[in-house]
Amino acid sequence: MVAILWFSCGAASAVACKIALEKYPDARIIYQETGSAHPDNVRFILDCEKWYWKKIETIRSPFYADHFDVIRRTRFINGPKGARCTTELKRKCRKYFEAGNPGITNQIFGFTVDERDRAEKPEMAGFEFPLIENGITKNQCYQELHKAGIELPMMYQLGFNNNNCICCPKGGMGYFNHCRKIFPELFAKMALLEREVGHSCINGVYLDELDPKAGRHDEPEIACDLFCLMGA
Repeated sequence: MVAILWFSCGAASAVACKIALEKYPDARIIYQETGSAHPDNVRFILDCEKWYWKKIETIRSPFYADHFDVIRRTRFINGPKGARCTTELKRKCRKYFEAGNPGITNQIFGFTVDERDRAEKPEMAGFEFPLIENGITKNQCYQELHKAGIELPMMYQLGFNNNNCICCPKGGMGYFNHCRKIFPELFAKMALLEREVGHSCINGVYLDELDPKAGRHDEPEIACDLFCLMGA
């Protein structure tokens, strides 16, 4: 019987795991590798393992290499319920893990107090949210990592709000224009893939037609968690 701490390589989940380990010192920390993350995540995982004095286990989909692979093979980018890659690389992967580990007693997630609405969704009933319980915001998570001597993941340092897959198909105009600037090759790859499958990430606008000046500088954060596309 063991508790599972879900580690996403984000600042919030990192601090949530640190807090939860005080309550569940024998818990397993699980990271879901999507194949699409910034390579600096390797460094961040090692830093957090030293902070926790505990190994972070990695699981990943046995069927898809990354989110580009999901889109190309399923011919589906996103819809009203979210992105197909989240279902294939996270939700189903978590289900496989749960099926192979029937002794799970508790599952802990890193939603901050700013994300209370996500934690209150019916599908999240029964899970634990130590950051919400302790009134901790995302900015406070940044501060905790700084105090621990751990640099934020590179995606934050590059100006992104989250440490998601690069060129996440759930991003908006401002997000993709930032990707265009920071990751031009991956932006071009997603633009070509859109044309290949005949569907755009941004409703009604293909990336190869996107005005480089379009989008908000304060674009909302992309929510890409384990329960996106619950019904897909």
